[in-house]
Amino acid sequence: MSIIDREQVHKVANLARLEMTPEEEERMTAQLSSILEYFQQLSELDTTDVPPTTRAIDVSNVTRPDELQSFPNREALLKEAPDQDGDFFKVPQILQAEEG
Repeated sequence: MSIIDREQVHKVANLARLEMTPEEEERMTAQLSSILEYFQQLSELDTTDVPPTTRAIDVSNVTRPDELQSFPNREALLKEAPDQDGDFFKVPQILQAEEG
């Protein structure tokens, strides 16, 4: 017996505006049923003493800390910019002024 039936898959596909052939609906019904059965098995586990976590293993950040360094040749750096305005990089405006 399946946890989800083809009619439910058809309804969800319709709500999501997905066009599925009858064969795709049948295949999706079997796949979703298998996934839901697995979740049902997981719900039977006693997780009372298991702390909530976002990862299965402990991971630490491997990036280096930011360190401020001066660039000795300011003019060479500014010449690399596609557009500049005096001592500044010029970039396209991304915010619009509020009308009031």
